[in-house]
Amino acid sequence: MRPSADQLRARAEAASAGLPALMLSAERLASALVPGAHGQRRAGMGEDFWQYRPAAAGDTARSIDWRRSARSDAQFVRDREAQVAQSAAIWVSAAAGMDHAGGADRPTKRDRADLLALALAMALLAGGERVALAGQPPRPGRLQAERMAQALIARPTLDRDEDAPPAEALRPGQRIVLFDDFLGEPQPVLDYLARAAGLGVQGVLMQVLDPDEEVFPWRGAVLFRSASGVLRHDTRDAAGLRAAYLARLAERRASLSQAARMAGWHSGIHHTGQAPSQALLWLWSALEG
Repeated sequence: MRPSADQLRARAEAASAGLPALMLSAERLASALVPGAHGQRRAGMGEDFWQYRPAAAGDTARSIDWRRSARSDAQFVRDREAQVAQSAAIWVSAAAGMDHAGGADRPTKRDRADLLALALAMALLAGGERVALAGQPPRPGRLQAERMAQALIARPTLDRDEDAPPAEALRPGQRIVLFDDFLGEPQPVLDYLARAAGLGVQGVLMQVLDPDEEVFPWRGAVLFRSASGVLRHDTRDAAGLRAAYLARLAERRASLSQAARMAGWHSGIHHTGQAPSQALLWLWSALEG
């Protein structure tokens, strides 16, 4: 059902109110990183020396490095490295479960993922890259960070437990970062990784969880239900489910990690009880390597 005009207006007002706080928090977080150049190495009109190579047909006399050539019988050209901005696409799941927080003192998984996504985008933009949310055209510059922040805040939470990144938006040469709790049906993510590998797209999976989802602290009679309310399980002995839950979680992580490795991707885990700076530093190093 399409939202009413009043609902759209309320959503826009909420987005406007939350934008400065998200931008400021992401900017502070991103300032912990020192962006480096991520340009693709190839010969061009850049400023940094790359290599000497033997002169070939088509090279002008002006391009020959006569000092280097004087030390041998051949003529050499001094190639410089062209800095070509790479592009990165970032996707944050909007599934209903991402709005979960296990305590009033913790952010929701979605809030933490939004913060990490925007801080990473700011760091990449500061390094001269073109960045966008998945499915949108990548652009450089400070204004692009504001566009992304607005889009992250304004997008509605889905009324279902599943969400998946847009596989049709994959482009060769891109780098992708996916934020999700990855607790839903895994096949869409596995299919996405397979398609990305076929296109030579590299990236990172970041699983964002609440601490309670890591340790399963519940005991006694508990009614478990998915965020959408579609799935429900009533038990009188929640503690008796803990071992099976943890085993299932470990199995899911191992499956995703293996699929990521086979696709040439990295996979990481972050829970909302940890400092976001730890996750951001790991994401940065994963994209670097």
